[in-house]
Amino acid sequence: MDPPVCEDGVVYPGRAPLRRLTRFEYNNTVRDLLGDTTDPAFSLPSEDVGNGFGNDADTLSVSSLLAEQLGTVAEGIAQRATATPEALAKLAPCASNVTAGSEEACARTIIERLAPRAYRRPVAAGEADELLALYSVGRKDATFAAGVATVIEALLQSPDFLYRIEKGTPDPERPQLRRPTGDEMATRLSYMLWGTMPDEQLRMAAQAGELSTKEGVRAHAERMLDDPRSRPTFRFFFDNLLPISSLADLERNADAFPTFSRTIGSLMREETQRFLEHEIFEGTGTWPSILTAPYTFVNEQLAAFYGIPGVTGDEFREVRLDTTQRLGLLTQGGLMAGTTHSNNTNPVVRGSFVLQKLMCISIPLPTGAILEQVKPPDPYSGKTARERFSQHSKDPVCAGCHKFMDPVGFAFENYDAVGLFRATENGVTIDPSGTVPETLGDVSGPIDLVQKLAGSEEVQSCFAKRWSEFAYGLTLRAEDRCTQQAITTAFEASGYNVKQLLIELTQTDAFHYLAPGQE
Repeated sequence: MDPPVCEDGVVYPGRAPLRRLTRFEYNNTVRDLLGDTTDPAFSLPSEDVGNGFGNDADTLSVSSLLAEQLGTVAEGIAQRATATPEALAKLAPCASNVTAGSEEACARTIIERLAPRAYRRPVAAGEADELLALYSVGRKDATFAAGVATVIEALLQSPDFLYRIEKGTPDPERPQLRRPTGDEMATRLSYMLWGTMPDEQLRMAAQAGELSTKEGVRAHAERMLDDPRSRPTFRFFFDNLLPISSLADLERNADAFPTFSRTIGSLMREETQRFLEHEIFEGTGTWPSILTAPYTFVNEQLAAFYGIPGVTGDEFREVRLDTTQRLGLLTQGGLMAGTTHSNNTNPVVRGSFVLQKLMCISIPLPTGAILEQVKPPDPYSGKTARERFSQHSKDPVCAGCHKFMDPVGFAFENYDAVGLFRATENGVTIDPSGTVPETLGDVSGPIDLVQKLAGSEEVQSCFAKRWSEFAYGLTLRAEDRCTQQAITTAFEASGYNVKQLLIELTQTDAFHYLAPGQE
Protein backbone atom coordinates (compact mmCIF):
# COMPACT_ATOMS: atom_id res chain seq x y z
CA MET A 1 0.00 0.00 0.00
CA ASP A 2 1.43 3.38 -1.03
CA PRO A 3 1.63 5.98 1.73
CA PRO A 4 -1.01 8.72 1.48
CA VAL A 5 -0.39 12.10 -0.04
CA CYS A 6 -0.83 14.53 2.84
CA GLU A 7 -3.15 17.41 1.95
CA ASP A 8 -4.46 20.31 4.01
CA GLY A 9 -8.07 19.99 5.09
CA VAL A 10 -8.15 16.20 4.72
CA VAL A 11 -8.82 14.20 7.89
CA TYR A 12 -6.28 11.45 8.59
CA PRO A 13 -7.67 9.36 11.46
CA GLY A 14 -5.14 6.91 12.76
CA ARG A 15 -5.54 3.31 13.79
CA ALA A 16 -6.94 2.90 17.29
CA PRO A 17 -6.98 -0.81 18.09
CA LEU A 18 -8.39 -2.01 21.40
CA ARG A 19 -5.86 -1.16 24.09
CA ARG A 20 -5.30 -3.19 27.24
CA LEU A 21 -3.91 -1.49 30.32
CA THR A 22 -0.18 -2.04 30.67
CA ARG A 23 1.38 -2.91 34.01
CA PHE A 24 2.42 0.74 34.45
CA GLU A 25 -1.12 1.91 33.71
CA TYR A 26 -2.75 -0.81 35.82
CA ASN A 27 -0.69 0.10 38.89
CA ASN A 28 -1.45 3.79 38.49
CA THR A 29 -5.15 3.13 37.96
CA VAL A 30 -5.70 0.93 41.03
CA ARG A 31 -3.72 3.48 43.04
CA ASP A 32 -6.10 6.27 41.98
CA LEU A 33 -9.24 4.12 42.09
CA LEU A 34 -8.68 2.31 45.38
CA GLY A 35 -5.60 3.83 46.98
CA ASP A 36 -3.59 0.63 46.46
CA THR A 37 0.09 1.60 46.26
CA THR A 38 1.57 -1.91 46.25
CA ASP A 39 2.19 -1.94 42.46
CA PRO A 40 0.39 -5.30 42.14
CA ALA A 41 0.71 -5.48 38.34
CA PHE A 42 4.45 -6.07 38.58
CA SER A 43 3.59 -9.69 39.38
CA LEU A 44 1.96 -9.98 35.93
CA PRO A 45 3.95 -11.17 32.87
CA SER A 46 6.02 -8.49 31.16
CA GLU A 47 4.60 -6.90 28.05
CA ASP A 48 6.03 -7.60 24.62
CA VAL A 49 8.54 -4.87 23.79
CA GLY A 50 6.67 -4.03 20.56
CA ASN A 51 7.16 -0.31 19.98
CA GLY A 52 9.85 -0.18 22.68
CA PHE A 53 7.56 0.91 25.49
CA GLY A 54 5.48 -2.21 26.16
CA ASN A 55 2.21 -0.48 25.23
CA ASP A 56 1.91 -1.42 21.55
CA ALA A 57 -1.78 -2.29 21.20
CA ASP A 58 -1.01 -4.78 18.43
CA THR A 59 1.05 -6.94 20.80
CA LEU A 60 -1.04 -6.74 23.99
CA SER A 61 -2.73 -10.11 23.69
CA VAL A 62 -4.04 -12.03 26.71
CA SER A 63 -2.56 -15.46 27.38
CA SER A 64 -4.20 -18.01 29.65
CA LEU A 65 -1.44 -17.31 32.20
CA LEU A 66 -2.15 -13.57 32.13
CA ALA A 67 -5.90 -14.14 32.49
CA GLU A 68 -5.28 -16.36 35.51
CA GLN A 69 -2.89 -13.90 37.12
CA LEU A 70 -5.22 -10.96 36.52
CA GLY A 71 -7.75 -12.83 38.66
CA THR A 72 -5.17 -13.43 41.37
CA VAL A 73 -4.08 -9.81 41.37
CA ALA A 74 -7.70 -8.58 41.48
CA GLU A 75 -8.40 -10.83 44.44
CA GLY A 76 -5.43 -9.43 46.35
CA ILE A 77 -6.42 -5.83 45.64
CA ALA A 78 -10.00 -6.50 46.71
CA GLN A 79 -8.85 -8.09 49.96
CA ARG A 80 -6.62 -5.12 50.79
CA ALA A 81 -9.40 -2.65 49.94
CA THR A 82 -11.79 -4.32 52.39
CA ALA A 83 -9.42 -5.66 55.04
CA THR A 84 -10.31 -3.24 57.84
CA PRO A 85 -13.10 -0.86 58.77
CA GLU A 86 -10.75 1.99 57.94
CA ALA A 87 -10.12 0.58 54.46
CA LEU A 88 -13.85 0.13 53.84
CA ALA A 89 -14.52 3.70 54.96
CA LYS A 90 -12.27 4.96 52.15
CA LEU A 91 -14.64 3.37 49.64
CA ALA A 92 -17.64 5.27 51.07
CA PRO A 93 -18.28 6.95 54.45
CA CYS A 94 -21.33 4.75 55.04
CA ALA A 95 -19.10 1.68 55.24
CA SER A 96 -17.52 2.87 58.50
CA ASN A 97 -20.74 2.44 60.44
CA VAL A 98 -22.76 -0.08 58.45
CA THR A 99 -25.61 -2.00 60.06
CA ALA A 100 -27.62 -5.01 58.95
CA GLY A 101 -30.36 -2.74 57.67
CA SER A 102 -28.06 -0.41 55.78
CA GLU A 103 -25.64 -2.88 54.19
CA GLU A 104 -27.32 -3.15 50.79
CA ALA A 105 -27.81 0.59 50.45
CA CYS A 106 -24.17 1.19 51.36
CA ALA A 107 -23.04 -1.48 48.89
CA ARG A 108 -24.98 0.32 46.16
CA THR A 109 -23.33 3.60 47.16
CA ILE A 110 -19.90 2.00 46.83
CA ILE A 111 -20.85 0.53 43.45
CA GLU A 112 -22.19 3.84 42.14
CA ARG A 113 -19.00 5.56 43.24
CA LEU A 114 -16.49 3.00 41.97
CA ALA A 115 -18.02 1.62 38.78
CA PRO A 116 -18.08 4.85 36.70
CA ARG A 117 -14.48 5.55 37.63
CA ALA A 118 -13.36 1.96 37.00
CA TYR A 119 -15.16 1.86 33.63
CA ARG A 120 -14.13 5.45 32.82
CA ARG A 121 -17.68 6.21 31.67
CA PRO A 122 -21.17 6.53 33.17
CA VAL A 123 -22.70 3.26 34.30
CA ALA A 124 -25.27 1.93 31.81
CA ALA A 125 -28.80 0.97 32.82
CA GLY A 126 -28.83 -2.25 34.81
CA GLU A 127 -25.05 -2.45 35.39
CA ALA A 128 -25.28 -1.26 38.99
CA ASP A 129 -28.00 -3.83 39.65
CA GLU A 130 -25.83 -6.61 38.24
CA LEU A 131 -22.96 -5.59 40.50
CA LEU A 132 -25.30 -5.41 43.48
CA ALA A 133 -26.40 -8.97 42.72
CA LEU A 134 -22.72 -9.99 42.81
CA TYR A 135 -22.42 -8.27 46.17
CA SER A 136 -25.31 -10.39 47.45
CA VAL A 137 -23.61 -13.58 46.28
CA GLY A 138 -20.36 -12.63 48.02
CA ARG A 139 -22.19 -11.47 51.15
CA LYS A 140 -24.20 -14.65 51.56
CA ASP A 141 -23.04 -16.63 54.59
CA ALA A 142 -20.10 -14.21 54.91
CA THR A 143 -19.61 -10.52 55.74
CA PHE A 144 -20.33 -7.12 54.29
CA ALA A 145 -16.63 -6.77 53.50
CA ALA A 146 -16.67 -10.08 51.59
CA GLY A 147 -19.59 -8.89 49.48
CA VAL A 148 -17.82 -5.62 48.63
CA ALA A 149 -14.61 -7.52 47.82
CA THR A 150 -16.57 -9.64 45.34
CA VAL A 151 -17.74 -6.47 43.57
CA ILE A 152 -14.22 -5.05 43.42
CA GLU A 153 -12.86 -8.30 41.99
CA ALA A 154 -15.54 -8.19 39.31
CA LEU A 155 -14.79 -4.56 38.45
CA LEU A 156 -11.06 -5.22 38.11
CA GLN A 157 -11.61 -8.20 35.81
CA SER A 158 -14.19 -6.48 33.63
CA PRO A 159 -13.20 -5.74 30.02
CA ASP A 160 -14.41 -2.18 30.68
CA PHE A 161 -11.64 -1.81 33.25
CA LEU A 162 -8.87 -3.81 31.60
CA TYR A 163 -9.39 -2.32 28.13
CA ARG A 164 -9.76 1.21 26.87
CA ILE A 165 -12.91 0.56 24.86
CA GLU A 166 -13.85 3.21 22.28
CA LYS A 167 -17.17 3.16 20.42
CA GLY A 168 -17.14 6.78 19.33
CA THR A 169 -19.89 9.07 18.13
CA PRO A 170 -20.56 10.57 14.65
CA ASP A 171 -18.78 13.83 13.92
CA PRO A 172 -21.51 16.51 13.62
CA GLU A 173 -19.74 18.12 10.65
CA ARG A 174 -18.77 14.86 8.92
CA PRO A 175 -21.21 12.12 9.95
CA GLN A 176 -19.26 9.54 7.94
CA LEU A 177 -16.46 9.92 10.51
CA ARG A 178 -16.56 9.01 14.18
CA ARG A 179 -14.90 10.80 17.07
CA PRO A 180 -14.23 9.56 20.61
CA THR A 181 -16.98 10.46 23.05
CA GLY A 182 -16.18 12.94 25.80
CA ASP A 183 -15.37 10.17 28.25
CA GLU A 184 -13.28 8.33 25.65
CA MET A 185 -11.34 11.52 24.91
CA ALA A 186 -10.79 12.09 28.63
CA THR A 187 -9.39 8.56 28.83
CA ARG A 188 -7.12 9.15 25.83
CA LEU A 189 -5.78 12.32 27.41
CA SER A 190 -5.33 10.89 30.87
CA TYR A 191 -3.50 7.73 29.86
CA MET A 192 -1.28 9.63 27.42
CA LEU A 193 -0.20 12.32 29.87
CA TRP A 194 -0.64 10.73 33.31
CA GLY A 195 -0.69 7.00 32.62
CA THR A 196 -3.86 6.58 34.67
CA MET A 197 -7.63 7.07 34.79
CA PRO A 198 -9.13 10.56 34.34
CA ASP A 199 -9.41 12.71 37.43
CA GLU A 200 -12.67 14.33 38.50
CA GLN A 201 -11.91 17.58 36.67
CA LEU A 202 -11.35 15.76 33.40
CA ARG A 203 -14.49 13.65 33.86
CA MET A 204 -16.52 16.80 34.46
CA ALA A 205 -14.98 18.40 31.37
CA ALA A 206 -16.02 15.35 29.34
CA GLN A 207 -19.61 15.60 30.56
CA ALA A 208 -19.68 19.34 29.84
CA GLY A 209 -18.56 18.84 26.22
CA GLU A 210 -15.26 20.65 26.74
CA LEU A 211 -13.30 17.86 25.02
CA SER A 212 -15.25 17.94 21.75
CA THR A 213 -12.86 20.41 20.10
CA LYS A 214 -9.13 20.52 19.57
CA GLU A 215 -9.00 23.82 21.46
CA GLY A 216 -10.71 22.29 24.48
CA VAL A 217 -8.40 19.30 24.43
CA ARG A 218 -5.37 21.59 24.16
CA ALA A 219 -6.45 23.58 27.21
CA HIS A 220 -6.75 20.46 29.34
CA ALA A 221 -3.49 19.00 27.97
CA GLU A 222 -1.71 22.17 29.05
CA ARG A 223 -3.29 21.95 32.50
CA MET A 224 -2.30 18.31 32.86
CA LEU A 225 1.31 18.86 31.79
CA ASP A 226 1.63 21.62 34.39
CA ASP A 227 0.44 19.15 37.03
CA PRO A 228 3.13 17.09 38.87
CA ARG A 229 1.14 13.96 37.96
CA SER A 230 2.61 14.19 34.45
CA ARG A 231 6.17 13.69 35.66
CA PRO A 232 6.03 9.91 36.24
CA THR A 233 4.97 9.50 32.62
CA PHE A 234 8.11 11.31 31.48
CA ARG A 235 10.18 9.10 33.75
CA PHE A 236 8.56 5.98 32.34
CA PHE A 237 9.16 7.15 28.76
CA PHE A 238 12.85 7.85 29.31
CA ASP A 239 13.34 4.69 31.36
CA ASN A 240 12.32 2.79 28.24
CA LEU A 241 13.97 4.99 25.61
CA LEU A 242 17.32 5.11 27.40
CA PRO A 243 19.48 2.23 28.76
CA ILE A 244 19.06 3.26 32.40
CA SER A 245 16.27 1.16 33.89
CA SER A 246 18.59 -1.70 34.97
CA LEU A 247 21.51 0.36 36.27
CA ALA A 248 20.75 -0.65 39.86
CA ASP A 249 21.38 -4.27 38.84
CA LEU A 250 24.57 -3.59 36.89
CA GLU A 251 27.56 -5.66 37.93
CA ARG A 252 31.21 -4.96 37.22
CA ASN A 253 34.49 -6.60 38.21
CA ALA A 254 35.37 -5.16 41.62
CA ASP A 255 39.11 -5.34 40.97
CA ALA A 256 38.85 -3.44 37.69
CA PHE A 257 36.23 -0.96 38.94
CA PRO A 258 36.60 -0.70 42.74
CA THR A 259 34.55 2.51 43.11
CA PHE A 260 31.50 1.19 41.25
CA SER A 261 28.57 -0.51 42.95
CA ARG A 262 24.89 -1.16 42.39
CA THR A 263 24.22 1.87 44.56
CA ILE A 264 26.23 4.01 42.15
CA GLY A 265 24.22 2.53 39.28
CA SER A 266 21.00 3.49 41.04
CA LEU A 267 22.29 7.01 41.62
CA MET A 268 23.25 7.30 37.95
CA ARG A 269 19.71 6.47 36.95
CA GLU A 270 18.41 9.14 39.32
CA GLU A 271 20.96 11.62 37.92
CA THR A 272 19.55 11.17 34.43
CA GLN A 273 15.93 11.41 35.53
CA ARG A 274 16.53 14.48 37.72
CA PHE A 275 18.40 16.16 34.88
CA LEU A 276 15.63 15.44 32.37
CA GLU A 277 12.88 16.58 34.73
CA HIS A 278 14.70 19.82 35.48
CA GLU A 279 15.49 20.62 31.86
CA ILE A 280 11.98 19.80 30.58
CA PHE A 281 9.96 21.49 33.34
CA GLU A 282 12.27 24.24 34.54
CA GLY A 283 14.95 24.70 31.91
CA THR A 284 14.95 25.43 28.20
CA GLY A 285 12.90 22.30 27.65
CA THR A 286 14.07 21.41 24.15
CA TRP A 287 15.52 18.13 22.92
CA PRO A 288 18.66 19.89 21.53
CA SER A 289 19.23 21.59 24.90
CA ILE A 290 18.90 18.24 26.66
CA LEU A 291 21.55 16.78 24.35
CA THR A 292 23.97 19.67 24.96
CA ALA A 293 23.29 20.96 28.50
CA PRO A 294 26.54 21.93 30.31
CA TYR A 295 25.34 20.65 33.68
CA THR A 296 24.05 17.58 35.48
CA PHE A 297 22.68 16.60 38.92
CA VAL A 298 24.65 14.65 41.55
CA ASN A 299 24.72 14.05 45.28
CA GLU A 300 27.81 13.63 47.45
CA GLN A 301 28.28 9.92 46.76
CA LEU A 302 27.87 10.21 43.00
CA ALA A 303 30.02 13.35 42.87
CA ALA A 304 32.83 11.48 44.63
CA PHE A 305 32.53 8.68 42.07
CA TYR A 306 32.87 11.19 39.21
CA GLY A 307 35.60 13.16 41.01
CA ILE A 308 33.50 16.32 41.31
CA PRO A 309 34.51 18.37 44.37
CA GLY A 310 32.35 20.50 46.65
CA VAL A 311 29.16 18.42 46.80
CA THR A 312 27.89 17.26 50.21
CA GLY A 313 24.77 15.49 51.40
CA ASP A 314 22.31 13.02 49.92
CA GLU A 315 20.26 15.57 47.98
CA PHE A 316 20.91 15.90 44.25
CA ARG A 317 21.96 19.33 43.11
CA GLU A 318 23.02 20.96 39.89
CA VAL A 319 26.72 21.04 39.03
CA ARG A 320 28.50 22.42 35.98
CA LEU A 321 30.35 20.03 33.72
CA ASP A 322 33.85 20.14 32.32
CA THR A 323 32.56 20.51 28.77
CA THR A 324 35.82 19.26 27.30
CA GLN A 325 34.88 15.87 28.77
CA ARG A 326 31.08 15.77 29.08
CA LEU A 327 28.17 17.58 27.50
CA GLY A 328 24.48 16.81 27.80
CA LEU A 329 22.48 13.65 28.25
CA LEU A 330 24.44 11.16 26.17
CA THR A 331 27.76 11.58 27.98
CA GLN A 332 26.30 10.94 31.43
CA GLY A 333 27.82 7.99 33.23
CA GLY A 334 24.55 6.07 33.33
CA LEU A 335 24.10 6.05 29.56
CA MET A 336 27.69 4.99 29.00
CA ALA A 337 27.47 2.24 31.63
CA GLY A 338 24.04 1.17 30.41
CA THR A 339 25.33 0.66 26.87
CA THR A 340 28.14 -1.60 28.13
CA HIS A 341 27.21 -5.20 28.80
CA SER A 342 30.49 -6.44 30.27
CA ASN A 343 33.73 -5.18 31.81
CA ASN A 344 34.88 -4.00 28.38
CA THR A 345 33.34 -1.20 26.35
CA ASN A 346 31.56 -2.18 23.15
CA PRO A 347 31.25 0.42 20.36
CA VAL A 348 28.71 -1.82 18.64
CA VAL A 349 26.17 -1.50 21.46
CA ARG A 350 26.75 2.21 21.91
CA GLY A 351 26.58 2.90 18.20
CA SER A 352 23.47 0.77 17.81
CA PHE A 353 21.76 2.72 20.59
CA VAL A 354 22.39 6.05 18.88
CA LEU A 355 21.38 4.85 15.42
CA GLN A 356 18.29 2.86 16.35
CA LYS A 357 16.89 4.71 19.36
CA LEU A 358 17.90 8.29 18.57
CA MET A 359 18.05 8.37 14.76
CA CYS A 360 15.42 5.70 13.93
CA ILE A 361 17.85 3.91 11.62
CA SER A 362 16.94 0.23 11.65
CA ILE A 363 19.84 -2.23 11.96
CA PRO A 364 18.44 -5.77 11.61
CA LEU A 365 19.85 -8.41 13.92
CA PRO A 366 21.64 -11.32 12.24
CA THR A 367 19.65 -14.54 12.07
CA GLY A 368 20.04 -18.14 10.94
CA ALA A 369 23.31 -19.15 9.34
CA ILE A 370 24.70 -15.61 9.56
CA LEU A 371 24.08 -15.49 13.31
CA GLU A 372 26.05 -18.71 13.74
CA GLN A 373 29.05 -17.08 12.04
CA VAL A 374 29.00 -13.93 14.18
CA LYS A 375 31.71 -14.01 16.82
CA PRO A 376 32.56 -11.11 19.15
CA PRO A 377 36.17 -9.96 18.99
CA ASP A 378 38.68 -11.46 21.39
CA PRO A 379 39.03 -8.92 24.26
CA TYR A 380 42.79 -9.52 24.18
CA SER A 381 43.16 -9.08 20.41
CA GLY A 382 44.01 -5.39 20.79
CA LYS A 383 44.79 -2.87 23.52
CA THR A 384 41.93 -0.54 22.60
CA ALA A 385 38.37 -1.13 21.48
CA ARG A 386 39.20 0.46 18.14
CA GLU A 387 41.91 -2.12 17.53
CA ARG A 388 39.67 -4.99 18.58
CA PHE A 389 36.55 -3.99 16.70
CA SER A 390 38.23 -2.64 13.57
CA GLN A 391 39.62 -6.11 12.98
CA HIS A 392 36.22 -7.61 13.79
CA SER A 393 34.51 -5.36 11.25
CA LYS A 394 36.75 -6.52 8.44
CA ASP A 395 34.87 -9.82 8.50
CA PRO A 396 32.60 -9.65 5.42
CA VAL A 397 29.81 -11.36 7.37
CA CYS A 398 29.80 -8.50 9.90
CA ALA A 399 30.96 -5.49 7.91
CA GLY A 400 27.60 -4.67 6.31
CA CYS A 401 26.07 -3.57 9.61
CA HIS A 402 29.14 -2.74 11.65
CA LYS A 403 30.35 -0.11 9.20
CA PHE A 404 27.40 1.98 10.47
CA MET A 405 27.40 1.14 14.19
CA ASP A 406 31.04 0.90 15.16
CA PRO A 407 32.19 4.36 13.93
CA VAL A 408 29.46 5.98 16.06
CA GLY A 409 30.41 3.92 19.10
CA PHE A 410 34.10 4.76 18.74
CA ALA A 411 33.24 8.40 19.51
CA PHE A 412 32.25 7.33 23.05
CA GLU A 413 35.45 5.40 23.82
CA ASN A 414 36.61 8.09 26.24
CA TYR A 415 34.09 6.59 28.71
CA ASP A 416 34.91 3.28 30.33
CA ALA A 417 32.56 0.44 31.27
CA VAL A 418 31.24 2.32 34.31
CA GLY A 419 30.95 5.67 32.55
CA LEU A 420 34.09 7.35 33.91
CA PHE A 421 36.09 9.56 31.58
CA ARG A 422 39.47 8.26 30.45
CA ALA A 423 42.11 9.43 27.98
CA THR A 424 43.89 6.08 27.60
CA GLU A 425 43.06 2.37 27.53
CA ASN A 426 45.75 -0.11 28.54
CA GLY A 427 48.32 2.68 28.30
CA VAL A 428 47.36 3.61 24.73
CA THR A 429 45.89 7.03 23.93
CA ILE A 430 42.29 6.64 22.82
CA ASP A 431 41.28 7.87 19.38
CA PRO A 432 37.61 8.93 19.81
CA SER A 433 37.03 10.03 16.23
CA GLY A 434 34.10 8.52 14.41
CA THR A 435 31.56 8.83 11.65
CA VAL A 436 27.77 9.16 11.74
CA PRO A 437 25.53 8.06 8.85
CA GLU A 438 23.13 10.32 6.96
CA THR A 439 24.27 13.96 6.77
CA LEU A 440 26.34 14.26 9.94
CA GLY A 441 29.64 12.82 8.69
CA ASP A 442 32.88 12.71 10.65
CA VAL A 443 33.16 13.65 14.34
CA SER A 444 36.27 14.26 16.39
CA GLY A 445 34.95 12.81 19.65
CA PRO A 446 32.00 12.69 22.05
CA ILE A 447 31.49 16.45 22.39
CA ASP A 448 31.51 16.95 18.63
CA LEU A 449 29.16 13.97 18.25
CA VAL A 450 26.50 15.20 20.67
CA GLN A 451 26.61 18.70 19.20
CA LYS A 452 26.02 17.34 15.71
CA LEU A 453 23.26 15.04 16.93
CA ALA A 454 21.58 18.00 18.64
CA GLY A 455 21.56 19.91 15.37
CA SER A 456 20.32 17.01 13.27
CA GLU A 457 16.83 17.07 11.74
CA GLU A 458 16.90 13.26 11.69
CA VAL A 459 17.43 13.17 15.45
CA GLN A 460 14.60 15.65 16.12
CA SER A 461 12.23 13.77 13.82
CA CYS A 462 13.12 10.45 15.46
CA PHE A 463 12.47 11.85 18.93
CA ALA A 464 9.02 13.02 17.78
CA LYS A 465 8.37 9.56 16.37
CA ARG A 466 9.37 7.85 19.61
CA TRP A 467 6.96 10.03 21.58
CA SER A 468 4.22 9.43 19.00
CA GLU A 469 4.55 5.67 19.31
CA PHE A 470 4.53 5.85 23.09
CA ALA A 471 1.64 8.32 23.30
CA TYR A 472 -0.54 6.49 20.78
CA GLY A 473 0.47 2.99 21.91
CA LEU A 474 1.34 1.89 18.38
CA THR A 475 4.21 1.15 16.06
CA LEU A 476 3.78 3.73 13.32
CA ARG A 477 3.32 2.40 9.79
CA ALA A 478 3.46 3.86 6.30
CA GLU A 479 -0.21 4.82 6.45
CA ASP A 480 0.54 6.92 9.54
CA ARG A 481 2.93 9.13 7.55
CA CYS A 482 0.64 12.16 7.49
CA THR A 483 0.20 12.05 11.25
CA GLN A 484 3.93 11.81 11.75
CA GLN A 485 4.58 14.62 9.28
CA ALA A 486 2.16 16.90 11.13
CA ILE A 487 3.77 16.13 14.48
CA THR A 488 7.31 16.65 13.20
CA THR A 489 6.36 19.97 11.62
CA ALA A 490 4.72 21.19 14.83
CA PHE A 491 7.72 20.00 16.88
CA GLU A 492 10.06 21.99 14.68
CA ALA A 493 7.84 25.08 14.90
CA SER A 494 7.99 24.90 18.70
CA GLY A 495 11.78 25.02 18.66
CA TYR A 496 11.78 21.29 19.50
CA ASN A 497 10.17 21.87 22.90
CA VAL A 498 9.39 18.56 24.61
CA LYS A 499 6.27 19.62 26.52
CA GLN A 500 4.93 21.32 23.42
CA LEU A 501 5.47 18.10 21.48
CA LEU A 502 3.10 16.29 23.83
CA ILE A 503 0.49 19.01 23.43
CA GLU A 504 0.76 18.71 19.65
CA LEU A 505 0.25 14.96 19.94
CA THR A 506 -3.22 15.76 21.30
CA GLN A 507 -4.04 17.91 18.27
CA THR A 508 -3.73 15.44 15.42
CA ASP A 509 -6.58 13.82 13.50
CA ALA A 510 -5.27 10.49 14.78
CA PHE A 511 -6.05 11.66 18.31
CA HIS A 512 -9.45 13.18 17.51
CA TYR A 513 -10.97 10.58 15.17
CA LEU A 514 -11.48 6.85 14.98
CA ALA A 515 -10.38 4.99 11.88
CA PRO A 516 -13.11 4.45 9.23
CA GLY A 517 -15.24 1.42 10.03
CA GLN A 518 -14.03 1.34 13.65
CA GLU A 519 -16.77 1.19 16.26
